[in-house]
Amino acid sequence: MNVLNSKKNYYVRVRGYIKKGKKQYYSNWSACAERIVWNSKWEFAGFSKIHTDSTTLYFSNVAKPKNKTVCINAGHGTKGGESVKTLCHPDGSPKVTGGSTAAGATKAALVSGGTVLNDGTAESKATLKVAMTVKEKLLKAGYNVLMIRESEDAQIDNIGRTVYANNNADYHIAIHYDSTSSNKGAFYIGVPNIKSYRNMYPVSKNWKKHNKLGQNLVWGMKKSGVKIYGSGSMAIDLTQTSYSTIASVDLEVGDKKSDHSSKALKKIADGIVKGMNK
Repeated sequence: MNVLNSKKNYYVRVRGYIKKGKKQYYSNWSACAERIVWNSKWEFAGFSKIHTDSTTLYFSNVAKPKNKTVCINAGHGTKGGESVKTLCHPDGSPKVTGGSTAAGATKAALVSGGTVLNDGTAESKATLKVAMTVKEKLLKAGYNVLMIRESEDAQIDNIGRTVYANNNADYHIAIHYDSTSSNKGAFYIGVPNIKSYRNMYPVSKNWKKHNKLGQNLVWGMKKSGVKIYGSGSMAIDLTQTSYSTIASVDLEVGDKKSDHSSKALKKIADGIVKGMNK
């Protein structure tokens, strides 16, 4: 059977024994991974138009796991995502703020192409490097990790990514770089303080959790030495948070001028773990 093409989910975990001293041994479980495929019955699944790819759920093998799952979503990286649009809000209402889509719009591109960093690196490639670094740090810290994208192209649109996270994780962190070129620092996208938006389902039940997650992550990154922009937040009406039923945040880890070396990514990842542990 070709497992990768199967409709079912599979996971593999191997138990080994590692020697400690002359006569003592302790058991060690290998990392376990499960393939998660799209389910059209999930809430809001009908709003997604691109969701042919599966995602992967990795289980931490530490002695004392957190028993919590963090979805890491490397922003952008969906070929053809800009050419198709979907509703900004599940109730069809217009956006209350501007952003990549103008205020007043009712539809947005499924996945934008993203920006290009000053050294010529596509944002989608830069966010993927961050995501892979964060994945390893979270697993070592005891968190399970749902990876939306682990390659340059994943055929899952923004609503699809959110729906995957809603049904298979406790937290959703989307990684992005801002389009400015001032090395402004990291920040999270907060939920706009606009009554009509905060009263809209599912925002009404989750906006406080979204903002709290963002605050914790920015706090953690600051502790790890990551430069933070202003107060650490910017309020924007996002498709992601408009459809999220779990704590969810768009985390801008820098901008086009920011350092995205391995050393810088380690600081970001360490900060995210600190924020999750808060």
